[in-house]
Amino acid sequence: MYQWENEWWRKDMYYQKHLSMAHIDLGNDEPGIRGLMVYSPETAGPLNQLAELLLRSDDNSLSKGERELIGAYVSHLNDCFFCQNVHGAMAGHYMQCDISEIEKIKSDFNSSDLSDKMKSLLRIAASVQKGGKYVTEGDINAAKKNGASDKEIHDTVLIAAAFCMFNRYVDGLNTWAPRDIQVYVNRAPMRAHDGYVASIDKLIASKK
Repeated sequence: MYQWENEWWRKDMYYQKHLSMAHIDLGNDEPGIRGLMVYSPETAGPLNQLAELLLRSDDNSLSKGERELIGAYVSHLNDCFFCQNVHGAMAGHYMQCDISEIEKIKSDFNSSDLSDKMKSLLRIAASVQKGGKYVTEGDINAAKKNGASDKEIHDTVLIAAAFCMFNRYVDGLNTWAPRDIQVYVNRAPMRAHDGYVASIDKLIASKK
């Protein structure tokens, strides 16, 4: 077990697990979507492959940090504590900024130093979070005016839609999450190195 995991479990596991029991017996003590993926490896594979493609593919003009930020922002709007902090920490890692800066962006990205293009894409993501039909022609035109390509708009909508699914999966089964934000920050470099598929494959294998 990694040092960060020892700290994670020592500080949070007993307290959080006994305050927030999952709606079903997952048979493991892993937090958030990690616990769900250990419970259901059959669905973990496709879900992680989707995350890997959307967030980590090098064949994308949006940076990994920008894509993680979209996921973190949508998770923030959905009030999914686990996902917004996992992916907020990942965005901070890739963008080389402090987690407090990510928190400020989630709260008010319009006042941030993000590019006009990225702000336009976050507005589209926010519309998707409300419902697909909330995305307007004006949203799309504004993003294009600020330099967004069709592919970047497509990927923004898909990332936002996927994270709505991930968020509802995590919270719909009432999984627990560490409350110490630094836990997610400490975890980010290893997750960035291993990737989503490999990190969960290792976790599932360790439980057999």
